[in-house]
Amino acid sequence: MADDRTGAGRGSLILGGGAGRNVTIATASTLVFFTVLVLVIVNAPGWPKVKEAFFNPSEFRAWFWPVLHAFTLNIKIAVVCEVVILVAALGLAVIRSLPGPVFFPLRLLAIIFADVFRGVPTIMLVYLFGFGIPTLGLGGSLLQNPTYLAAVALIIVYTAYVSEVYRAGILGVHPSQEAAARSLGLTRWQSTRTVIIPQAIRRVIPPLLNDFIGLQKDTALISVLGVVEAMQRAQLASAADFNYTPFIVAGVLFVLITVPQARFTDVLIDRDRRRQFAAMR
Repeated sequence: MADDRTGAGRGSLILGGGAGRNVTIATASTLVFFTVLVLVIVNAPGWPKVKEAFFNPSEFRAWFWPVLHAFTLNIKIAVVCEVVILVAALGLAVIRSLPGPVFFPLRLLAIIFADVFRGVPTIMLVYLFGFGIPTLGLGGSLLQNPTYLAAVALIIVYTAYVSEVYRAGILGVHPSQEAAARSLGLTRWQSTRTVIIPQAIRRVIPPLLNDFIGLQKDTALISVLGVVEAMQRAQLASAADFNYTPFIVAGVLFVLITVPQARFTDVLIDRDRRRQFAAMR
């Protein structure tokens, strides 16, 4: 037994040393790669012009706070859209999962909605809602406000995407779960609401977060309607100073808010994988 423990300890040390060596090699190769890349870029003949046009420090400092102030609108739109999408997409997924011929018309409408709005380019729908609906002359401040109309366009597109994510989660729940719930006396709706949907949501949290990262970036599309958000503010600043650094400011802000979300998604994926491995033991 002592020899076995000694051998196991020696094996773990060997594995630990191999893992440390791999980390060192990966770190060194990464540093070498990016060092060479930076040297190639900064020594290119046109680098001084690119640096002046896109990476001007004085322009970055001058426009950082104005672009950040406009960026708060992107965040507000993304948060409101996400809340609405979570509810609407779940309802659409449940409708599409309804069994039986009596629900075929509802399923058909859900299929058409998902297929059409997943296929339509988002920017085209933003144009259609932002310029088309006010032209109808229906009245009402909401129907004339480009910010609300662009948000509705984003909600419709991402509801179509997220509903398919939900549906995949619902279909991924084993039928025995519903059968067990029905055997306990629950109705179909009760088993769906209390058994199927909670399991489905837990399964699809990582892809949901990925879709919402895309939504955060697509809030920049409302700039085509003249709404002064981060990209529009950067465009106005660029036109005033004939310099593109404000766009870099906007890009940095989008990266700063999306990268933590991406890393959080990775954490959830790893946690779910560990839970699955633990369940198989």
